Amino acid sequence: MNKPAVVQQGQWVTASGCKSILVVIHTLTYAQRLREVFSLVRGDRRIQVVFALAPHAFSDGAGDYLRARGITVIPWELAVRSEFDLALAAGSRGIEQVRAPLIRLSHGAGQIKLLRTPTGPGPAELPRTPGMVSRQHLMSDGRVIPAAVAFAHDEDLAQLAVGCPEALPVATVVGDPCHDRIVASLARREEYRRALGLTQGQRLVVVPSTWGPSSAFGKLETLLPRLLAELPPDEYRVAALLHPNVWSGHGGWQVRGWLSGCLRRGLALVPPESDWQGLLIAADRIIGDHGSVTAYGALTGAPILLACYPHTEVSTTSPAALLAAASCALDPVHPLREQLDFAAAERRPQDYARVCARLSSAPGDFARRMRKLIYRLLELGEPAYAAETEPVPLPAPLDSCGERDWGVPA
Repeated sequence: MNKPAVVQQGQWVTASGCKSILVVIHTLTYAQRLREVFSLVRGDRRIQVVFALAPHAFSDGAGDYLRARGITVIPWELAVRSEFDLALAAGSRGIEQVRAPLIRLSHGAGQIKLLRTPTGPGPAELPRTPGMVSRQHLMSDGRVIPAAVAFAHDEDLAQLAVGCPEALPVATVVGDPCHDRIVASLARREEYRRALGLTQGQRLVVVPSTWGPSSAFGKLETLLPRLLAELPPDEYRVAALLHPNVWSGHGGWQVRGWLSGCLRRGLALVPPESDWQGLLIAADRIIGDHGSVTAYGALTGAPILLACYPHTEVSTTSPAALLAAASCALDPVHPLREQLDFAAAERRPQDYARVCARLSSAPGDFARRMRKLIYRLLELGEPAYAAETEPVPLPAPLDSCGERDWGVPA
């Protein structure tokens, strides 16, 4: 077996005889998702975890994220020449080159975004499907690539039966890690608010945006200035949560340059490497789009307004679609404070119940199910203690997420 140097058994290695897991990182988003998985084995001295960056258009920032956490990254060329006992991936590019049984996971809240066209092998009349359940993302040269495809919900299996029925024998439902961490941490909401620096009675408005032309980001040039102008700063704080692909695609200097006026007026722009879940738990109001973060916001009970919703690009059975049916749509004319108050007055707990139920059909059980799957494919016995859901870490103060010296003209 041609193992890379970091897992070879030889005179330079201190811990020998380990099973090896390759974690395939494409983007910062995928790295954050897979952290919930590889953390499940980090204390097991029988296992060596190895990381590699796969080529991707939005890979910028992923390497820095890993190295900041003390993670050694091996070259992709070495990774695909070597053999491993198991591999983990939340994306599809290059996974056919990996020489290991592979677990493929989703990187967001269910299966939201539809492929632009039903490409790949199969009948041309197939409907558009989300990428995670498509042949082009799960098959290569007529074979299913993953040894296991891990989904959050039973409904995903029904979608898989349409998009890539060949993968049904290796599909399994493990639940959703973000769902479990948020729910497990809701009782600590006041701690997150204090960590953010919010004063007593101050309301936090979180504005999440996914990436792409149909995202809320395209509307932020008008929405954010209005929020900062119309909401009294002593009563409200506004924080923007942009998808890491926005940062990777445009660059941090450019993103901050576009929002520099808002930053000077008090906007908190959360860095892409931050753990966004604590901010979401602390939110009093959410103004978002069809992205995963907005959908996860339904778990917190905060009233949600949608700044935009491209219905032709979203799966009708996804959490995002259910949320769109239950949420108020932002109006470009009426005062924003009135709209935020209206959304809060109209919101009922049952409004988001279907959204929350669609995020996971194994609530609270991701850690147990995912760890069991990993050890089964490794052919190892599990550690003799329960797999636990870790709480969301305390977020950085909002005042640390404001304007920085990026050379942006005043």
